[in-house]
Amino acid sequence: MSENPSDQPQTDSAAPDSSREQDDVAQATRDIADVAAVEVITTAAVHLLSAAAVKVGLADDPENQTDLDEGRKLINALAGLITAGAPEISDMHARSLRDGLRSVQLAFREASVIPDAPGKGPGEKYTGPVN
Repeated sequence: MSENPSDQPQTDSAAPDSSREQDDVAQATRDIADVAAVEVITTAAVHLLSAAAVKVGLADDPENQTDLDEGRKLINALAGLITAGAPEISDMHARSLRDGLRSVQLAFREASVIPDAPGKGPGEKYTGPVN
């Protein structure tokens, strides 16, 4: 008997997998349809905030996890999302996200060897200078 997979009889196992994948996509689409926009926006912001916190050194292993270039990108994206989304998500949600954003902006400033000029740090074109 040959070990070559091309010598083995072929079965049509792709059809059940394809059907299952289509069902999974349909279920995910239904699930997303049931989620309010405010929840999607705040969840995305929290993910960006968490990733930014790790990259600016606010995690368990800052020596190995800090990456300020990546942190800058995440903070810029977070600041843009919060600024654009704030009118849509209520002041209660926006206020706590702004507080988290300010915390990672300050942590970035503290971790940076070469400080950005006031108003030029990550996200500051959206939020204004952070001190």
